[in-house]
Amino acid sequence: MSIAPYIKDIGRGKEGARSLTREQAHDLLCQVLDGRVSDLELGAFAIAMRIKGESVDELAGFLQAARERCIPLPSGRPLVLLPSYNGARKLPNLTPLLAQMLAQEGVAVLVHGMPEDPTRVTTAQVFQDLGLPLATGVQDIERAWDRQEPAYIRTEHLCPPLARLLDVRWVIGLRNPGHTVAKLLDAGDGLRVVNYTHPEYGSMLTDFLQATAANALLMRGTEGEPFADPRRTPRMDVFLAGQPRPDLSVPAREGVLTQLPLLPATCDAATTAHYIQAVVSGEKPAPAPLQQQVECLLQALAQQHHSDVPPHARSA
Repeated sequence: MSIAPYIKDIGRGKEGARSLTREQAHDLLCQVLDGRVSDLELGAFAIAMRIKGESVDELAGFLQAARERCIPLPSGRPLVLLPSYNGARKLPNLTPLLAQMLAQEGVAVLVHGMPEDPTRVTTAQVFQDLGLPLATGVQDIERAWDRQEPAYIRTEHLCPPLARLLDVRWVIGLRNPGHTVAKLLDAGDGLRVVNYTHPEYGSMLTDFLQATAANALLMRGTEGEPFADPRRTPRMDVFLAGQPRPDLSVPAREGVLTQLPLLPATCDAATTAHYIQAVVSGEKPAPAPLQQQVECLLQALAQQHHSDVPPHARSA
């Protein structure tokens, strides 16, 4: 089946476009990911969705299609997923620091993303400068966790067809729904860090996490990365089974900062890796906002695990 009828609905401009149902969105992205559309249709889909924006139902259908094409991930451990799809441009990319801080607490951490961006410093580059191997499959992920290290896997190994959709950006010059879907990928009952850049997108993602019964920490990212801005604590909203949990969430820090954290003067991968090693070894203090993010995630994981245990097992 052609995706032309779907393009006709979503391609009528920002005011005239109609949103697809969850089932239609699932079918559309299945065809896109399986390579059953022409280059012309693919470009039309990307541009139309860029103009219209995704609805909650569309995102749910898109995410289902992508999830069905991901490799199966190990289960049975507390798991935090960190999507890393933006990289650093002005500030150091501290996604690997967040990952290592969590791993030191015994959490299985999986970072996934695209390894290269000519305009940014990617998490994959920092991982390599830290001497942390990049995983290519499930066994590599489990080996990293056994070493109490965070695992990093490229999107092309986690979900190959999604990586091909992300690469369309370099042809047409614009991001497409694949980038939003990549940041929302989940794994069973793992806890996702979901980040956004624009406040209005935060409202839509709140609706999405509630509608899909998600386990997640939602926050405004740092240059699109899933770590708390080291200069000021952002608001962090926890959702368990789609329910907002204000008791586990962190309010934004208000007011004027009296002291800025000591951060590297440049954000290249080597300098960032050196700084991260100093923090992990205890030579330098971790930025307070990242410490709060780690504590928030640990509390959410503990509560999630407690909720998953049957009542009779809790009292045993």
